[in-house]
Amino acid sequence: MDQHHSSNMGPGASEGARRATGDDPGVVGKGSRRFSARRKVEIVLRLLRGKDLELLSRELGVTAARISKWREQFLKSGRAALKKRPQDARDLEIARLRQKLGEVTMDNELLQQKIARLENGLPLPLRRSRR
Repeated sequence: MDQHHSSNMGPGASEGARRATGDDPGVVGKGSRRFSARRKVEIVLRLLRGKDLELLSRELGVTAARISKWREQFLKSGRAALKKRPQDARDLEIARLRQKLGEVTMDNELLQQKIARLENGLPLPLRRSRR
C-alpha cells in the first residue's frame, strides 16, 4: 500500500506533507522558511518604513504574498488593539455609572417607603447601625 494512503504513515510521509505546504523548517527555499513572530514584526516594520516589497521578498526568500499577509495581519491586530482601549475606559465608566444609578435608585425607593409610612401615620422603623 502507498505510504501516503496508509493509516500507519511513517516519518517520511509527514515530511513530504510539510514540504508540500512549505512548513518544513529544515528546508531552505523560497517561501519555505519559518520565521518567529518577532522576526515577522521586524520584516513588516521594514515594509511599513518604505522598503520595497519585491526587494524584501527576494532578500528574504519569502513570497511577496506571504509578506503582504503578515502586513495585513499586523495592521488588523493593531487596529483591534486601538479600538479596544477607548472601549475599555468607556466600559469602566459605564460600570461606575450603573453602580451609582443602582445606589440612587435604592435610596429613592427607601425614601418613597418613608414618605408612605409618614403619610399613613405609621412609625418609621428603627435605624440599624451601619457597622
